[in-house]
Amino acid sequence: MNISIIPASWSGPLLSILRIMTGLLFLAHGTTKFLGFPVTQMTPAPGAAMDTMTIVTGTLELVGGVLIVLGLFTRITAFVLSGFMAVGYFMVHAPQNFHPILNQGELAIMFCFVFLYLAAAGAGPWSIDARRP
Repeated sequence: MNISIIPASWSGPLLSILRIMTGLLFLAHGTTKFLGFPVTQMTPAPGAAMDTMTIVTGTLELVGGVLIVLGLFTRITAFVLSGFMAVGYFMVHAPQNFHPILNQGELAIMFCFVFLYLAAAGAGPWSIDARRP
């Protein structure tokens, strides 16, 4: 017996919504670094030169976030971003503490696995990928 609160026919649109929201949240990391919006602790000081790591991560977040939101080249973009988040977790968070709740790496882990899922599942029906041949 298969009891479901949400109809199976909603799986495609919900996949698209997961992709769009994940992309928007990821994109915000790039906009704070490059556009200064919103201002966070990651926003470079006015007039300060950005280091190479900030340029690389900000570019991946900005360009990758836009591609994920649009659902364009989703599988390859999500695969690259999943690896980026795994590397980021082990470079930045893991050395601070073993436990993700203590090293503040939960978001990096969540992005990593959501992107990995999108790399396997695709963009969903509400995407540019779904409209391409």
